[in-house]
Amino acid sequence: FSAIIFYGLAEIVIGLGAFAVPNLFTIGGTLLLPLGEINSSQYLFLSALILGLSIFPFCFAMGATYPFMMAFVQESKWEERTSFSYLYLANGIGATFGTIITAVFLVEKLGFSNTLTFGAFGNFSLALICLIKGFYDRPSPEVEQPILPSKISIMENWLLSKKSRTYLVLFITGLTSLAMEVTWIRGFTPVVKTTIYAFAAILAAYLFATLLGSQWYRRNLNKQKTIPTLKLVGICFLFAFFPIFVSAPDIHPTVPMLLGSILPFCIALGYLTPKLIDQVSQGNPKEAGRAYAINILGGILGPLFASYFLIPGFGVKLTLVLLAIPYGILFLYLTNSNEVSKPFKWAIGIAGTFATIVSFFFITTLFPTGMGKGSLVLRDSTATVVALGEGMRKQLFVNGIGITKLTPITKMMAHLPLSIRKKKPKSALIIALGMGTTLRSAASWGIDVKCVELVPSVVKALPYFFEDASSILSQPNVEVIIDDGRRFLNRTQNKYDVIIIDPPPPIEAASSSLLYSREFYEIIAEHLQKGGIFQQWFPYGETKIFEAVVRSLVDVFPYIRVYKSFEGWGFHFLASMEPFQTPSSKDSVSRLPVMAKDDLVEWVDGIESYNNLEREYLIEEYFNQSFEKEIPVGLLLNQNDESIFISDDQPYNEYYLLRRYRDRKSGSLELIR
Repeated sequence: FSAIIFYGLAEIVIGLGAFAVPNLFTIGGTLLLPLGEINSSQYLFLSALILGLSIFPFCFAMGATYPFMMAFVQESKWEERTSFSYLYLANGIGATFGTIITAVFLVEKLGFSNTLTFGAFGNFSLALICLIKGFYDRPSPEVEQPILPSKISIMENWLLSKKSRTYLVLFITGLTSLAMEVTWIRGFTPVVKTTIYAFAAILAAYLFATLLGSQWYRRNLNKQKTIPTLKLVGICFLFAFFPIFVSAPDIHPTVPMLLGSILPFCIALGYLTPKLIDQVSQGNPKEAGRAYAINILGGILGPLFASYFLIPGFGVKLTLVLLAIPYGILFLYLTNSNEVSKPFKWAIGIAGTFATIVSFFFITTLFPTGMGKGSLVLRDSTATVVALGEGMRKQLFVNGIGITKLTPITKMMAHLPLSIRKKKPKSALIIALGMGTTLRSAASWGIDVKCVELVPSVVKALPYFFEDASSILSQPNVEVIIDDGRRFLNRTQNKYDVIIIDPPPPIEAASSSLLYSREFYEIIAEHLQKGGIFQQWFPYGETKIFEAVVRSLVDVFPYIRVYKSFEGWGFHFLASMEPFQTPSSKDSVSRLPVMAKDDLVEWVDGIESYNNLEREYLIEEYFNQSFEKEIPVGLLLNQNDESIFISDDQPYNEYYLLRRYRDRKSGSLELIR
């Protein structure tokens, strides 16, 4: 059988993954529910195992496509000695295009399921073409189509002596490049933000630069004059420091500057990787498969090493320095080679040493530090957490993004739904800890309070914001759980009188749709006690996203009340499966325990001098200012467009580029606050 037939079969397997993998992930997620919190080593290991097994057959087929296509080139009697780099370039073009079109167009227009179906259709169409070619259009043995260079540069002396040296370079490039990509995403977040387009832009820049390097190599190959490997290693050593220099806060980096800083390094790698595999394989599919597998092995280990060891232990800047050093060591180790001149060796050695010293001692990171005395920086595998400021100016940053500040609004997120119930509440669940303000407010009611937080370091930062944090967390009725809020609800049968959520900003943040979707609200509804209240906060943002949130809520909860914040910005959504009324301000205040009243006004200047009547009046005004700003939910719905909603498959708030471009062009883009 022709190798193109096996290539077609591999494409069929890949296409089946579009339908199988989501279901396998769902099954795996269910199997993991009994394991408890997500930060345990047991959960991390088994979740990685399930994820790996779920995608393994389909990624295995992806890995087989290179050798199969190289074998087809070989059997077709084409000049095949550089076929890997030819296919590598073509694959890079497709990967770059696929990344851009998926993020910018497909998901926004089609949703996740239909996007996967679209991709699978491409796989199956390609498979059909390959099978027809393999069975009915076999090439004649006499046919020769020299579409590739007829010769390949000889193996360089320092690689010729030991093939293992080539494998070592390929392993190091795979490990460091993808580890750097993970680190760039973490380090660039304060500038590129947390939208899905930020991640897509970094990946697209990485792939685009790689294919530029591959094209450059192919052009040099045609001229029979390629850049020596040792020179490329030295260049990679220097280029690896560019993102560190460009991301220094003193130069006020922009998104184009940060994305541009990774291009030189990725171009060099795009040149180096296919060059090495061409040389070691000489067109042999088996040798190319082995060499590429070693490169991919490094690519698997690199992100794990960076995420779970380097970044938590050393931070973004030092991680990038540590990932650059292997290129310097490799370059120095091989300086006996005659492939490059002595002046070049000295230039790389001196420049690399200078870049290392400057990066280590004189450059700070993008994350906000040093603002105020005693700022706190914590790192874990999930995020980098920075707490800074003094007094009421304290702030919390997660991966460089301001998450919350000290404001009475976060107190009202607890007091409003707890006091609006006629029946005295006994329990509350808070999803997303933030500074812990809402947790403290709920705990002041003396009820059972559970709080679910995804980032372990956010919990550790709590004492920075509140001196009584330790005493609050030690109360027997208060529990903080490290988990994804949605996963926690899926693994518990408990029901709560009040469930409170303040999703992380911005409203368009990647994956935030999971906390605004119909499916999430259905899970919330199942975990409310009879007469229970769900509080959803919406800060500000695009009017259509606001309407999508309202529509998703209305589709699940029959009874909803909306109150504009007493500070004049943002909205409290209160939703229930049973009818409830807005009480009078006096009734609400009368339902607050003494400690809850003290909590609500603790930040009022000079509150110590207020008598009880003055305090009661002030608290009553807080509720008055909210109740007076109630907005009928019907006025917030776009009655003419029921397609505006958020679901797990249609993340309306996350994918918005085309919509906003169209609305800006027509002048219909509106913001709500």
